[in-house]
Amino acid sequence: MVEIVFLDRDTLGPSVSISRPSFEHGWTEYQRTSQDQVVERAKNAEIIITNKVPIRESSIAQLPNLKLIIVAATGYDVIDMESCRKRNILVSNVRNYATTTVPEHVFALIFALRRSIVGYRQDVIDGEWQRAQQFCFFTHPIKDIAGSTLGVVGRGSLGNSVGQMGEALGMRVIYAARKGATEIPEGYTSFEQVITESDILTFHCPLTEQTQDLIAYPELKRMTQRPILINAGRGGLINEVDLVRAVEEDLVAGVGFDCVTTEPIPDDHPFQKIIQRPNVILTPHVAWASESAIQTLWDQVISHIDNFQRGEPTNLLN
Repeated sequence: MVEIVFLDRDTLGPSVSISRPSFEHGWTEYQRTSQDQVVERAKNAEIIITNKVPIRESSIAQLPNLKLIIVAATGYDVIDMESCRKRNILVSNVRNYATTTVPEHVFALIFALRRSIVGYRQDVIDGEWQRAQQFCFFTHPIKDIAGSTLGVVGRGSLGNSVGQMGEALGMRVIYAARKGATEIPEGYTSFEQVITESDILTFHCPLTEQTQDLIAYPELKRMTQRPILINAGRGGLINEVDLVRAVEEDLVAGVGFDCVTTEPIPDDHPFQKIIQRPNVILTPHVAWASESAIQTLWDQVISHIDNFQRGEPTNLLN
């Protein structure tokens, strides 16, 4: 009988209906799993399901029965792909389940920051409206979305969906070519031009060796439009220490992040220095997590397992 272990059930929230594969199987699920618990919990597993629990070489080497890893997400940086390749372990992910929920979250952040919603809400709570003694007051900048330039870094399904929403709102949307590219493909704009012309920059590329610290202090210094930076992709795309410095030096107008390099955010994270500012919004990696999106994700996970059992694996990454 095929043994299946789900390592981090709590990451999918309480509303999702956890269906099971159609064939006979053993099923064990854990609400959460630390990296040092992986081997103990998955020692008999042929199939592992993980969202954010890392599966590294040290664990994979001790899991002789493992045949398939399903990543219950699109990003798969938690998996040691080279180790899986060497041991003929297949890896599948889920795709195109968040093409509505992530863009909507991105624009929620954009609207909130562009119109200083957080700052004005706090002013009302603090009594600034009453002290102003008039129907309105102006303690934070308010700028329109329409007519602004949206720079999109990463043009997969999510980047495209964000761009389409931007165009529908009357924005000028430009898509960044690869950093350092000497030839710019049709439909793209040079990376340098995108970071210097954008009023808002949003990041939707995977975290790889090439995209780690894609934006650091030198790039932040060249952002002449003082843009809002949105990251609903992966922590690590933007150097967090350098971004804090840029906020403190007023090089950027706002920061809206849904992901950071260490999650949940630790007490010594650089963002703790700026998290109380009205132009900084940090959400707990929930851009992907509308109820309908999570159910679509899970249905895809189960279909991958069923397809694998039939000898027709889907969404393979290796």
